[in-house]
Amino acid sequence: MPVQRRRALQVLAGLVLAALAAFVWSLTAGALPVGPGDLLGALQGGDGSMEADIIRSLRLPRAVAAFACGGLLALAGALMQVLLRNPLADPYVLGISGGAAVGALGAIVAGATSGWIDGGAFIGALGATLLVFGLARGDGSWTQTRLLLTGVIVAAGCGAAVALMLSLAPEGRVKGMLFWLMGDASGATRPWPALGLLVVGLASVLPFARELNLLARGEITARALGVRVTRLRGLVYGLGSLLTAVAVTTVGSVGFVGLIVPHLVRLAIGNDQRLLLPAATLAGGVLLCAADTAARTVVAPIQLPVGVLTALIGVPVFLFLLARHPR
Repeated sequence: MPVQRRRALQVLAGLVLAALAAFVWSLTAGALPVGPGDLLGALQGGDGSMEADIIRSLRLPRAVAAFACGGLLALAGALMQVLLRNPLADPYVLGISGGAAVGALGAIVAGATSGWIDGGAFIGALGATLLVFGLARGDGSWTQTRLLLTGVIVAAGCGAAVALMLSLAPEGRVKGMLFWLMGDASGATRPWPALGLLVVGLASVLPFARELNLLARGEITARALGVRVTRLRGLVYGLGSLLTAVAVTTVGSVGFVGLIVPHLVRLAIGNDQRLLLPAATLAGGVLLCAADTAARTVVAPIQLPVGVLTALIGVPVFLFLLARHPR
């Protein structure tokens, strides 16, 4: 077995163990500490004790939601980066998350139910995607630089739209909207759709890993080797919009996960998408699950927005990567 592949498998195994550790920490830490015996009893059905109720009804859904949404954002970021061959590409830089936030907050201001909020987020994310790629194409030429610049402008426009909705929203909803915009997993009572989409999304894109590897070498090379680039782009754009919309709807706006995690995983195991995509998904889930646990325990009983912690982690890591690879 090649050394790099063996190392990649070791990293994947380590990420699986890290995911288990993050779940255990998330389920046992809090204002009411839970021991390993009580944790196992609660997961097996429990005896109706307060600890079992807290784990099953509060901590488990929140941990699953944080892990699933971290994986969704990391997977979307990895796909965007390989598709555009640019390390700055991620759902936030390209305006997809901003579009999802506009759609979700618009539904909240209108007093829509949860299902309509989910639909609004997806419509907003897909609309932002079509707008960015439509404007970036312009007169027919299409470059990664134009795409990123267009994404930055669309993201800024989405930010302005969010600010306008906050200023017009009823006073009783503004605080919740602001906390949601900074990332909040406390209200994630239905995490299973996000987890299911994570599994389905990863399973859907892995068969195209070889084509993504070829596309990473350049569009001309990929077309020469038989890759249907247009179809592949459509798949990645649509899937990235869906992944981002569900993540934003479930835990709010959480930044830097889709930007930083694929970078770190790529440094550890290389750029083979067959290994990078599942590894980035696991790493993103571990990061957001651990960050959410820290957000609710570091200054308890005050709960911090999880997006604040991911930004505090992501900014120095990105600056370190930039200094290490200045080109």
